Amino acid sequence: MNFKSSTTSMALALMVLSVISITSTQQDAFAQTTGMSISAMASEGSDTISISGHTKSYVTDITFTVISPSLNVVNIGQVTPDANGNFATEFKVPMWKENGFYTIKAEQSPHGSSLYKMSLRVEVVNGRASETNVSQSTLEKGFVEPTPTVRKELMIKEANSMAGSNTIKISGTTGSANTITLKVLAPNGNVVVVDQFAPSLNANGQFTKEITTGGALWKQDGNYTIVAQQGNDKSSIEVGIKDGVVIPEFGTIAVMILAVAIISIIAVSAKSKLSIMPRY
Repeated sequence: MNFKSSTTSMALALMVLSVISITSTQQDAFAQTTGMSISAMASEGSDTISISGHTKSYVTDITFTVISPSLNVVNIGQVTPDANGNFATEFKVPMWKENGFYTIKAEQSPHGSSLYKMSLRVEVVNGRASETNVSQSTLEKGFVEPTPTVRKELMIKEANSMAGSNTIKISGTTGSANTITLKVLAPNGNVVVVDQFAPSLNANGQFTKEITTGGALWKQDGNYTIVAQQGNDKSSIEVGIKDGVVIPEFGTIAVMILAVAIISIIAVSAKSKLSIMPRY
């Protein structure tokens, strides 16, 4: 038996296996160092869409382009990833006048060549974002993207009161326990109420606040605007006032009553026509 030849063959086999193993490891490592992810999040009715993501190429900026439903460019932005490749930015949507789906394009182009291109679609109605939680990713090999957090903005959702009452109960949401400044503006723009309060928030970030109407400053009839501000966040709602008390709105119940009345009139008219028809 030729032991020298056998030993040489085993050595060659081990070398081949080592090369294959090293190559596989290098390819796996390379696979883990490519890709980008992007997420867009917004609360229902928010005026801000939050963008966050991660890229494996953190040496060049990421450019954002926002395209309207009619394919016009409405916003352009740029952000620099941090040392870990994470990035974040925000888009304010009140100036996005068209209703429908907007496309947010993200592109990273080192040295003029496009490395990563991604896009997300978000819905905007009347200058406010719909509930949004969309993402796209080309990251590989089990990368865990940091969970983006969305700041809950101040928003007045309702102003409730019984017709003829002098008390208005407003309810809203916020993600902060900081002081809220409340102003009430008369139809002519005069300030009739200024108040500050620390919101008592429940688990969902909801708060309530009561406003008392009446008095010399509430003499003007019409729509009064309730404005709440917390830091840079601002939200408002209107209520109708007459003779210092809340007036009912022409809402769903009023429409239902009107519909019933119209149906009744039609029924009576039909019955009257039947009663005057000649008999043979």
